[in-house]
Amino acid sequence: MPPDERRRAPRHASEIRNVYELLDEVRLRPGMWVHGSSLLHLDSMLMGYRIALNPYGAYEDWPFWNPGSQGSFAEWLWQRLGRHSSLGWAAEIERQAQAAGQEAMELFFSLFDEYRTEREHAAR
Repeated sequence: MPPDERRRAPRHASEIRNVYELLDEVRLRPGMWVHGSSLLHLDSMLMGYRIALNPYGAYEDWPFWNPGSQGSFAEWLWQRLGRHSSLGWAAEIERQAQAAGQEAMELFFSLFDEYRTEREHAAR
């Protein structure tokens, strides 16, 4: 997200159209959306969001809940780290952040931005 985007006013939940916009809101105010800024709680929230779409037959590009899927964030993360983890992306990023003395949410968004950039370049 560009630095100017971080200064914009938060949107109401009813204005959020997809998971990427939801994550933009989480980035603005992580403590409001995710208890303790825990990536495990974020992962749970994202799974709930995805499950809530099912009854409506809503399709959405979904990078988080596709175990073993080539385009998933987790698969990208395992390739980037050069190893696989059965803990899942959220726990692994929290471990990485703790080892680096960094905020887990900050590291997640840095990695997620990198993932999105690579996906956008590959789609061109």
